[in-house]
Amino acid sequence: MPELPDVTVYCESLESRVAAKKLVGVKLASPFVLRSYDPPLDATFGKSVLGVRRIGKRIVLELDEALFMVI
Repeated sequence: MPELPDVTVYCESLESRVAAKKLVGVKLASPFVLRSYDPPLDATFGKSVLGVRRIGKRIVLELDEALFMVI
């Protein structure tokens, strides 16, 4: 998978920018990115970002209260 090095770099860059900061909002450019409706997207607002990691080709933001955003 040639895109894995890119995803790793994205995760490292994101973590340096968002770790330990609160998520104020999300701008959803495409409805195809959103794969879940429960909990709703606005349930993530105001939560602190605990970490960023990779699962395969996906980027995972770990938030407070055991919430995860998978991109």
